[in-house]
Amino acid sequence: MLYSTARTYRNAFTGLSKETWLLSLIMLINRSGTMVVPFMTLYLTSIGYSISEAGFVFGLFGAGAFSGAWLGGKLTDKLGFYPVQVFTLSLGGIMFMLLGQMNTYPLICLFTFLLSFVNEAFRPANSTAIAFYSKEENRTRSYALNRLAINLGWAVGSAMGGILAHIDYHLLFWVDGVTNISAALLLWLFLKPVKQAPSRHTTDAPLHTKSVFADKKYLSFVIITVLFASCFFQLFTNLPVFFKKKMHFSEPFIGILMAGNGILIALVEMVLIYKLERRNRNMHYITIGVAMVGIAFLLLHIPAQATLVATTMIITVTFGEILSMPFMNSYWISRTQPGNRGAYAALYTMAWSAAQTLGPMGGSWLADKGGFALLWWVVGGLCILAAVLFRVYAEVKKVQEV
Repeated sequence: MLYSTARTYRNAFTGLSKETWLLSLIMLINRSGTMVVPFMTLYLTSIGYSISEAGFVFGLFGAGAFSGAWLGGKLTDKLGFYPVQVFTLSLGGIMFMLLGQMNTYPLICLFTFLLSFVNEAFRPANSTAIAFYSKEENRTRSYALNRLAINLGWAVGSAMGGILAHIDYHLLFWVDGVTNISAALLLWLFLKPVKQAPSRHTTDAPLHTKSVFADKKYLSFVIITVLFASCFFQLFTNLPVFFKKKMHFSEPFIGILMAGNGILIALVEMVLIYKLERRNRNMHYITIGVAMVGIAFLLLHIPAQATLVATTMIITVTFGEILSMPFMNSYWISRTQPGNRGAYAALYTMAWSAAQTLGPMGGSWLADKGGFALLWWVVGGLCILAAVLFRVYAEVKKVQEV
């Protein structure tokens, strides 16, 4: 039994290119400093701003990310994924340090927007790089490995961030900045520029499509993704405030809860993806995962011991994330051509960036006006709706392919 489990884990990690591993290591270093985002709302409310004002700042973070993703995709298709990644990681590190020094609300808003603009321009380039260095048969695992690095980094960053926030919130900005610059340096030293020659078309790719905006099916997928992601982002914005104000958890314990999300993903996701990726049922797994995220938020209404409720919620939302997000990546990449991959990656990133604006701002407004109980009912319900829409989307897609 133990040998079989060890062999399954080994097989899950074999067959990936050394460049994929290096990109994941770079992501691990970068995300180990992920401290500002999960504690930004707590930081702003701790220095006297309301939940609504904090939600507006996070909305600006999403607006900057939306704009940056668009530009990042354009630059990736024009210049290549290598220079875009090096530049955005370096400048993003500097922007984190500068944001921590801002002490007025207008300047915090401005530098939050600029930081997210630069940071999110990195994502289309990174997604394109993973597609370039992976094979079609292991692409989902390649993205899963990158997500594993993100979530391991998230676990480290959240746990350390909770401790540092208890000491001084400003330390978060310095650590986040240093890890960004360290990741850029590692990328520059060990991953050399390459000529991005065209690769094989994937079997599902719409070969007639020159522009991502001509792919109507993909646009529908993106719209549903925005709905789901707007709900999912409550995990990093309004949920920590709920844990602090309503469940009366300390910052270190909130950090441990958030770290649990990353640790569970690190332990489970690669093996699960290894077992599922060859079944070619991407939309089925996406639907189940999105529904589980909705159920997770509804669990917050259970009148039970607070620690038990919070832990159960984090476990459920994590398994929902594991089932949905890697297969979302596989789906959008299956529709691309080498010449428009950056544009597809940008639009997918923009969907999540738009959600970073809509989710936190709408969620904080609901929490302020109607309370957290209303917020979790709405978020859970919208997630379930998104799952139904993904299911309908999958069925329509099957009919069109017959």
